[in-house]
Amino acid sequence: RGIKVICYMSAGTWENWRPDAARFSDSVKGRRNGWPGEKWLDIRQIATLGPIMEARLDLCRSKGFDGVEFDNVDGYSNRTGFPLTYHDQLKYNAYLANEAHERGLSAAVKNDVEQVFDLAPYFDYAINEQCFQYDECDDGRNSLLSNFIRRNKAVFNVEYELSKTRFCPQANTWGFSSMKKTFDLDAWTSPCW
Repeated sequence: RGIKVICYMSAGTWENWRPDAARFSDSVKGRRNGWPGEKWLDIRQIATLGPIMEARLDLCRSKGFDGVEFDNVDGYSNRTGFPLTYHDQLKYNAYLANEAHERGLSAAVKNDVEQVFDLAPYFDYAINEQCFQYDECDDGRNSLLSNFIRRNKAVFNVEYELSKTRFCPQANTWGFSSMKKTFDLDAWTSPCW
């Protein structure tokens, strides 16, 4: 039917409710990220995290998903409890994209707008929440998310609080697939057409 189904995966945080939560050693768990039961991961420890992330990707593939959305892949720009660098994040994110591709899954980078220029070669599309609200879509030099558009790759954007008149005209001009949703993330959507 032309429908693509995307698997959600938090690749940068430990979540205590996930079935594989016990596989994460304490050494990779950092500070809380603001959500109950969730902590940042030390993404420098790919040898430790790799088998867990690869098992999650195998599960996505076995369930018939077409792609994967990697969330919380911007730890280097947050207070994680680890001295993560820009390079550490690039290495980890490229690793994730490559592992997804090895399984025949498309790969989406989510919200890491500061690194999109470096990550665009690895990822198939970008997903962003609230870049218009937080003025993160375009830095005036690199047209951040437009790096994907210039490579003929999609940018999916969702805004929760702004009225559509405040973001749809610019989103349409840039070629983003944007919409308004509620924080409930239920089925309701109002796309920018």
